[in-house]
Amino acid sequence: MKHKRFFHLNSLRLQLLFRSLLVILSLLILIGLFQYVFMKQFIYTNKIKSIEDQIHLIPDDVWKHDIETSQNVKRSRPMVYFPGVNITFINQKSTFLRLAKDPHHSYFPKLSASTYKQVMKNIKQPDNTMSLIKKIDGHQEQVIVLKPIVFDGEIQGVIQINTPTESLRDLLIRQMIIFLMLSLTAMTIAFFVFSSVLKQTLIPLFTITKKVEHINAGSLHDRLPVNQGQIEMDRLSLSINEMLERLEEAFKAETDAKEQMRRFVADASHELRTPLTSIHGFLEVLLRGASSNPDQLNDALKSMYGESKRLRKLIQDLLLLAQLDQLPTFQKECCFVDELILDMKPQLMLLAGNRKILFDFPSPLPSDINKDQFKQVVLNLFSNAVQHTNPTTGVIQVIGKANEKELSLTIQDNGHGIPPEHLAHLFERFYKADASRSRAYGGAGLGLAISASIIELHRGKIRVKSKLNVGTAFEIVLPLT
Repeated sequence: MKHKRFFHLNSLRLQLLFRSLLVILSLLILIGLFQYVFMKQFIYTNKIKSIEDQIHLIPDDVWKHDIETSQNVKRSRPMVYFPGVNITFINQKSTFLRLAKDPHHSYFPKLSASTYKQVMKNIKQPDNTMSLIKKIDGHQEQVIVLKPIVFDGEIQGVIQINTPTESLRDLLIRQMIIFLMLSLTAMTIAFFVFSSVLKQTLIPLFTITKKVEHINAGSLHDRLPVNQGQIEMDRLSLSINEMLERLEEAFKAETDAKEQMRRFVADASHELRTPLTSIHGFLEVLLRGASSNPDQLNDALKSMYGESKRLRKLIQDLLLLAQLDQLPTFQKECCFVDELILDMKPQLMLLAGNRKILFDFPSPLPSDINKDQFKQVVLNLFSNAVQHTNPTTGVIQVIGKANEKELSLTIQDNGHGIPPEHLAHLFERFYKADASRSRAYGGAGLGLAISASIIELHRGKIRVKSKLNVGTAFEIVLPLT
């Protein structure tokens, strides 16, 4: 199975291996090209330098003697002789005189007369030479060295020494074959070494892959190791772990939301059914003949009217919650919360009845709010305080404070308080800490849920503190303008 994975075309390990080898092969080819160019330059230059050094070691008198001897006497081997080269003397009349001949390569090139004249013009520096590498008339490529010859202060002609480049090319080819063999050996070694190295290097990636496959099978609580010795893999594992945590939280939130929706539908159905059942019951009584009795008719109509009001209030609250769940964009405006509360003072005093109300605003409270929505929050919290305090001895305080960043508005009462086990659920929909009291006042347990949603849309927070037989305080915290 491992071999199948390794030799699969889409295998990361295989791709990395062959791409690495491709890079090495490209570098070797580039190095080979440079080596060929520079080695050829070096071999040819070294050969020319060797011939030039040998020419410069021979005095002009020796050249004179050898030239004169070759002109007067037929000789097969002149006095001046270099092995493996052909030596020719060209005088000013462009007459060629063979001084030495290589038995294996006896060809000597004949250059243009202008080339020889150019060499003979170099009178001031007679030891200078001219070097050429040429291929003439389809013959083998030749290394040619030309040197002007001076007798008795006059230029007599040019010594031409030539040798084929075949041996030089053979040496160059042998060197390139050696380089090719070394390159193939290096590539073979690199293949096995890189294969082992990549296997060890990719172990963290294989570990992550197996772990993700296991997680994908349904184990969202599993996490990837984050200390595998590779910074990139550790960062990838950390990012995946954070993503898994968010996914797990999202799944949990979705599950909670479904459960909450199920409870919401059940509670809403129950709350809607109660007033409808009452209205239906009173209608049955009236249809059975109670409508002929004025007192029974009046009581039935009053009860149905109260239940219809309760039903209408419940439907309005449900519609408002549905709108708040869609996160609408509030049209906010900058205003002073303390002035808004004081404007509501007559309405609040009417709700309080004989209860005592205290307002405490030591400093202005500016903030960006939606006035209508914020008024509803204040009325909901104030109504709760009214419901849970004594009608005659009850005291409700509305306190506003501000610091450099935020303001707080607290509505506090001296009622009987809320048991600690209910505090965590107060802002849940249809939750009633005291069902009998809520029913007496026509509440369905939606007021605090609506208030919390509105404050959250204002980028604020709402908190509650309560102590039995002491009182309850709801605090609204909003950012300052």
